[in-house]
Amino acid sequence: MLVIGWLVAAFLLWQTTVPDDLVLPNVDPTSGLSRQVIDEAEDYETFTRWNFVFSQVAFLGVLALYAWRGARFTRESAAGRIGTGMLLGMLGIALAGLSQLPFQLADLWWERRHGLWKTGYLDWFLESWVVLGAEFLFICLWLLVAMALAALLPNRWWLAATPVFVALALLFALIFPYLVPDQERAPAELRRDAELYAQRQGVEPVKVVVQRMSNRTSIPNAQAAGLGPSRRIFIWDTLLDGRFDDGQVRVVLAHELGHHSRHHIWKSIAWYALLLLPLLAAVAWVTRRRGGLYEPRAVPLALFVLAAGSLALQPFASAVSRELEAEADFVALETTRDPASARELFRGFTRAALEDPTPPRWAHLAFDTHPSIEERIAMATAWAERNP
Repeated sequence: MLVIGWLVAAFLLWQTTVPDDLVLPNVDPTSGLSRQVIDEAEDYETFTRWNFVFSQVAFLGVLALYAWRGARFTRESAAGRIGTGMLLGMLGIALAGLSQLPFQLADLWWERRHGLWKTGYLDWFLESWVVLGAEFLFICLWLLVAMALAALLPNRWWLAATPVFVALALLFALIFPYLVPDQERAPAELRRDAELYAQRQGVEPVKVVVQRMSNRTSIPNAQAAGLGPSRRIFIWDTLLDGRFDDGQVRVVLAHELGHHSRHHIWKSIAWYALLLLPLLAAVAWVTRRRGGLYEPRAVPLALFVLAAGSLALQPFASAVSRELEAEADFVALETTRDPASARELFRGFTRAALEDPTPPRWAHLAFDTHPSIEERIAMATAWAERNP
C-alpha cells in the first residue's frame, strides 16, 4: 500500500504545464558564439565534471572505510547512547569533509583561473570551516531525531522520522530568505515588471531583491525562495551589469516567478519527502545487523548508506529538478512572449558562466539540475513556432 501511494504521489508531482505534444526541434546552440568561447566552456565543464566525480569516489571511499572500522570508537566514549552516536557522526563528517578539501580547492583554483570566482584562498578556507560546522549541526540533529525514535520504534523509526525531517525542511524554506546576506531593494522597473508578470501568471506579487555578489563572482544567477510571507526572487547584481539586456533580464524574472506561481518550492519539498522515505528505509534495513540506529556502533554504517543512497538517487533528483526548470522556462515564454530574448539569454550563460551548451549525455542525466543550453534554446524555438 505504501509503494502504491508513493507511485501515485510521484505521478501527480511529475505533471507540469508544459504541453505533452511540444516537440523540441534540432537547433544549433553554438550559433552566435565564437569558437574560443565554446572551447573554453567545454574545457571548463570537463574539468569541473570529472573533479566532482573523483570527489564523490573519495567521499564514499572514506565513509566506507569509516563504516568498516568506525564502530571501534564506541569503546572510547562515555557520552551515553545518543551522545556517542553524535560524536561518531561528527567524526565521520569531519573525515569525509577533509577528503573533499583538495577537490574543493581545485574547483576554486579552476574558477579563479577562468575569471568566474573572486574569493581568495583564505576567505575560501574560512567559509569551508563554516560549512563544515553547519554539517556538524545537521548530522547531530539528524542523529538525535533518528536515534530517539529508534528507541521507541526500533524497526519503523524511519516512518516517523520522515515527517520530522520534512517539517524541518519546510521551516528552513520559510526562513531562508531572511538569512540571505547582501540584499538590497530592486530597481523600480524590475518591481513593476514583477507586478505585471504576477498578474499574468495569476499569483500574488512577490518581493524582488538584488543580491550583491559581484565582489565574489562574475557568474549571473537568480533564485526563487521562500514560502508564504517570505517569498522572494533574488536577482544577483551580476545579471544587471550590462552583459544582459532588459529583455533577457525580464525572461529571468518571469522564470523565477514561474517557480512561485507553479508552487515549485512546495513540490520540491514533496519530492524531498518521497525520496527521503526509501533512503531512510534503506538505512534502517542495512543497520539492523548492528542493532539498528538504537546502537551508536551502527552510526558509521548509517552515514555510508545515507551518502551512497543519496548519490544513487541523484540522477532521479536531477531529472525532477530539470522538469521543474523546464516548466519555469515555458511559463517565462508564456509570460514575456519573447523567445528571441530567451534564446540570447541562454547563449549568454555560455559566454558569462561557461556553461557547456551540449554536455555529455551521461553527465547531463546524472548531475545537471537544469535543461541544457541546447534544450532551453530548442524550447524557445518550439514555442515561437507554436505562437507565430
